[in-house]
Amino acid sequence: MKGISILGSTGSIGTQTLDVIRQHSDLFRADALVAHSNIDVLEAQIKEFSPKIAGVVDEKAYVQLKARYQGETVLIGGHEALMAAAVCESADMIVTAVVGAVGIEPTIAAIKAKKTIGLANKETLVAGGPLITALCREYGVELLPIDSEHSAIFQCLEGQTRDNVDSLLITASGGPLRLWPSEKIATATAADCLKHPTWNMGSKITIDSASLFNKGLEVIEAHWLFGFDFDHIKVTVHPQSIVHSMIMMKDGAILAQLGNPDMREPIQYALTYPKRYPLKMDTLRFEDALQLEFFPPRYDDFPALRLAYEVGKAGGFKPAIFNAANETAVYAFLDGAIRFGDIYKTVVGVLEQAESDSEFTLENLLAVDGWARRKARELMV
Repeated sequence: MKGISILGSTGSIGTQTLDVIRQHSDLFRADALVAHSNIDVLEAQIKEFSPKIAGVVDEKAYVQLKARYQGETVLIGGHEALMAAAVCESADMIVTAVVGAVGIEPTIAAIKAKKTIGLANKETLVAGGPLITALCREYGVELLPIDSEHSAIFQCLEGQTRDNVDSLLITASGGPLRLWPSEKIATATAADCLKHPTWNMGSKITIDSASLFNKGLEVIEAHWLFGFDFDHIKVTVHPQSIVHSMIMMKDGAILAQLGNPDMREPIQYALTYPKRYPLKMDTLRFEDALQLEFFPPRYDDFPALRLAYEVGKAGGFKPAIFNAANETAVYAFLDGAIRFGDIYKTVVGVLEQAESDSEFTLENLLAVDGWARRKARELMV
């Protein structure tokens, strides 16, 4: 039986991971669960799955849970909760389902503890790609993608030699603003942007989907996961979110992975890789009518995607700055402090003030991440 540690167990990916575990209790057990602050859901998860460790990152919420919890699960609070779950001795695999750069340090700790990584936290590779991939090679650790797009590419690449593949084709839903006129996009409200047409996700990633920042992050992540240069990673808008991504072979053939927009399939495949098991979910029915559409991205109206290619090619700490500034600006937008169009302007402003790169170490990466967040807040005042 495989022990699973879930960082971000009360979020969308975390709860769906637990549903996979629930469906295959003979294969998996939940050894460690960590939430940010949703202690009501976490407490219910503890009761059902009896993990060895449970953590709450938010200190106030941790104190509240600690005061009322009676049971055998060890409770841990603060950042230490993530670190403890990442190296939980009985866990074989760590599912990193937290949002943002907070996933970097526990992922590194898990790699050094030689845990298999189920990666649903794209910011870890966007910001720390050179460091994370080097550590995986050093410690012989598998990094298995959970994001639907990257899982699709991973599945399509199985059995292929790199020499046979020309490029990766990442699909994008286009988000809730896909059909908006150019002049209105910058004034979209948070309520507008949170109406994702096909996926049910957390607020930060949903805003990123509306701006195509999310797709830019995925392009950079794909570069580090699969080793393709940016000229051979392309994006196509696919509103139905049925084709999760594709690869183009050198002879022109295109291989695609299809399925309903349900994250449990890529989650389960990461947990069971390389085997496949039954999964209770709605599957595609080709007896019914099925329409698939594809469009080029509107780069001028959603410039974050073009910017992602630029910072990805520049390398160094530029992607980390891109990620940190965007993360800070998105939460400011959700708080009503800036307009939607100001997210992109803030990220560009921070990148323009970035200094030359230093050695790519974890210490320097965290320092750059902190600087970018402070600079973004200064620019938004």
